[in-house]
Amino acid sequence: MKFRTVTAQEITAAVKQLFMDCNYYIGGDIMDALTKARDQEASPVGRNVLDQIIENDKIAAAEQIPLCQDTGMAVLFIEYGDKVSVDGDFEEAVEEGVRQAYRDGYLRKSVVDDPVFDRVNTKDNTPAILHTKIVKGDKIRITAGGKGFGSENMSAIKMLTPSYGEEGVKQFILDTVFAAGPNPCPPIVVGVGIGGTFERAAQLAKKATFRPIDTHHPDARYAAMEDELLESINRMGFGPAGLGGNTTALGVNIETSPTHIAGMPVAVNICCHAARHASTEI
Repeated sequence: MKFRTVTAQEITAAVKQLFMDCNYYIGGDIMDALTKARDQEASPVGRNVLDQIIENDKIAAAEQIPLCQDTGMAVLFIEYGDKVSVDGDFEEAVEEGVRQAYRDGYLRKSVVDDPVFDRVNTKDNTPAILHTKIVKGDKIRITAGGKGFGSENMSAIKMLTPSYGEEGVKQFILDTVFAAGPNPCPPIVVGVGIGGTFERAAQLAKKATFRPIDTHHPDARYAAMEDELLESINRMGFGPAGLGGNTTALGVNIETSPTHIAGMPVAVNICCHAARHASTEI
């Protein structure tokens, strides 16, 4: 296979469009889940909240305005083909796409330059968080999302040991969601990363929130765990907007990775119902 050249301008244009799209248009999987949840919600207040969320998402799409005022920190998962040659600076092209999206799309700029001391807004929502993986082929696949921090702040990681077993994993996930309560703007999507190392588990959990919620883990055991956890979370009773009801979560997605014989890291990344992500291939 011959090398294929992609220009920095193509990458910038693609990233710009992804961030505008994911902030204006809710995914079909989320809209379907919201509609189904509305029909099954026992609480009249909960049904009213879900109606408002659905209406909000429709207005955002029709008028091309943000789904939520927190348009998030830019996170990208990139699969970079080993037969692709980029004419220009790849990372700078991605950052420029983020800058243009948040400027031209009138998206709130929420990134500060220093986490503790200065905390001065960078005014263009960069730098982005890039997770890049080299794969076979001559394409670049980009999945982009704007991660709001009302839900991000409710996330957690724990370095479990194998003795905790399946029940320990499930209990940590449920404890994390329960502790979050109404803070992450339910109904939520719960991303879980199990395995790898400390940082790998967290990355998997974030990736899990980008996966469509109408899909399951390919291993039937983890797929069953996803369903069981979703049912348990919805019995907690927080409900839409934390005002009570049986729709606290829309989905639970688990991603896994091999790990060390002595470890079983588990990370939980919570995402609100404005689950902003979109994908494209260049």
